[in-house]
Amino acid sequence: MRDARGHIRRLPGLRLWLSGGWLTFLVLAAVFAPLISPHDPLAQDLFAGRLPPFFEQGADPAYLLGTDSLGRDVLSRMLYGARLALIVALVAGTLTCLIGATLGLIAGYYRGWADLVISRFIDIWMAFPPVLFAILLIAVLGTGLMSVIIAIVVIDWTRFARVVRAEAMGQGAMDYVASAQVAGRTRFGTALTEILPNVLPTIVALLTLEMGIAVIVEAILSFVNLSISTDQPTWGGMIAEGRTSIYQAWWVLVFPLFALFLTVLSFSQLGEGLKDHFDPVLR
Repeated sequence: MRDARGHIRRLPGLRLWLSGGWLTFLVLAAVFAPLISPHDPLAQDLFAGRLPPFFEQGADPAYLLGTDSLGRDVLSRMLYGARLALIVALVAGTLTCLIGATLGLIAGYYRGWADLVISRFIDIWMAFPPVLFAILLIAVLGTGLMSVIIAIVVIDWTRFARVVRAEAMGQGAMDYVASAQVAGRTRFGTALTEILPNVLPTIVALLTLEMGIAVIVEAILSFVNLSISTDQPTWGGMIAEGRTSIYQAWWVLVFPLFALFLTVLSFSQLGEGLKDHFDPVLR
């Protein structure tokens, strides 16, 4: 039993180190992409089309991960695609968190008509299929980075609202909340200084999970050419292009797909690790 408990305590730390390490590497690669990118991600060289990666016969040392059908460097396009993925994850995830957590905190703590209105609105909003709703929004708003971010925020704020509402209800029934009100603290002050700090670990965990979801949604929209301009490198766009030439140039599909998988998994494990780290039972 002692070994089992020790293993449980070490597992969140391992999750945090592994997921945080990959995400840190990805952030650094994206930030310094203009400096470390070996080629212009948009530059085409038809004479260098579909060159294999460095470990296969016939590779060109100038193209470590090979080239696509138009002779564009896969590594450079992945680096610039990471910039877009992280921008969407950070901006869309933060905005979704702010909107959803605020509404969830109001509904869970104030109860009454506020909870009734917000809860019914959440139920109605969640009745729409999320991916179909995102495609519909992009069709109305037009393609572009801002449209992708708006679509993600509009779809996913309900995730935060429902979880934070339940957490706020549980915390609102605690004795420390009643003590704060007896001491003369306003309801707004109690929600801000007593309820919010106690639901903050859950919000942080949800935020990291939402960032992974935002990366997936952006990749899906890029895959169907509903994200930014098709000339700009995106992981979803590279996957869509690589799908058509999987037998001639498998690396165009596999490398961005692997980066997408690792990124989403890292965000997910980071959220789980943070949740376990802040869990008083496991501590």
